[in-house]
Amino acid sequence: MSSPRTRSWVFVVKKGYQDTDTSLQSSIITKVKGVIFTNTSELGERLWDVADYVIPPQGENVFFIITNLIVTPNQRQETCAESASIPDAVCLEDQGCPPGKPVVTGNGVRTGRCLRGENKQNGTCEIFAWCPVETGSRPEVPLLGKAEDFTIYIKNFIHFPKFNFSKTNVLDTKDNAYLKSCQFGPKSPYCPIFRLGTVVSWTGSDFQDMAKQGGVIGIQIEWDCDLDKDPSECNPRYYFKRLDRRFPGNSVSSGYNFRFAKYYRDEAGVEFRTLMKAYGIRFDIMVNGRAGKFNIIPTIINVASGVALMGVGSFFCDLVLIYFIKKSHFYRKKKYEEARSGQRGNGTVTVEQLQNLQTVEA
Repeated sequence: MSSPRTRSWVFVVKKGYQDTDTSLQSSIITKVKGVIFTNTSELGERLWDVADYVIPPQGENVFFIITNLIVTPNQRQETCAESASIPDAVCLEDQGCPPGKPVVTGNGVRTGRCLRGENKQNGTCEIFAWCPVETGSRPEVPLLGKAEDFTIYIKNFIHFPKFNFSKTNVLDTKDNAYLKSCQFGPKSPYCPIFRLGTVVSWTGSDFQDMAKQGGVIGIQIEWDCDLDKDPSECNPRYYFKRLDRRFPGNSVSSGYNFRFAKYYRDEAGVEFRTLMKAYGIRFDIMVNGRAGKFNIIPTIINVASGVALMGVGSFFCDLVLIYFIKKSHFYRKKKYEEARSGQRGNGTVTVEQLQNLQTVEA
């Protein structure tokens, strides 16, 4: 049974006098900024800007930043040997490569030939595919390892329809240079610009390790607005968590990657492509919130409930004293004597009565 102190705590601290709205409507806009220069044998000298490493470019609540790549340049559709690392492509003779049948988890369809190198017993099936097939391994040093200095701008618009209240996480200021110089942190808790490397560290991960094999980070934006106060006091809290949590001894379940290609034609009109297996960090931005505002109806309901509970408490105390204790007849007699004599009774016994009860029981 709740005590008066508990009921007061629920009413005041939990704002039992407010009507609430949890049907939050939200919109997210994101922008990433930063450039990196690289020089590799596959791509040569190259400058990477936001149009190169952010997918999709529209700036949504889910986006991906490339941090590492396996590049297979100058692929064209022709016949070549399937990768020897694919078990279904291993063969001993042509009969093991039925023509027209795709290689399971492979890159193309078999032509009917088994290709073996000199002095090798096993071979691999010849396939029709984009050749040469991808054979490179993931770089141990991330191609875009300096991306930790990139910045992420998160703009969040919210609306609580019950109270017709709208807000954004961008600080309301007339200083046009504020967003060009601020960065989220203890000194700027309301700045919506986050350093990429710092966000990764807040999840308990190492940036270079995550950049090498990829990962998934969830950014939770929580709004808890007391609309009885000034709107300027309604501000979000941010929480960061790695969602593809690595498990000991199981590196397969962690990381994030996918493939995409860039196509072109040579002077003869032959189509080529550069295949890229991209590793990187996927961000999922989620928004939750509630708003509360004084309303007379929940106030009356909660006050009445508290008063009713106090009456119920007195009733149960009387019930125990009258019917369940060893000398209940003493309390019952006193209770009914008070009622008959017209004395003021509040449903409880006095200290003197309890002392007399103890004397009788002794």
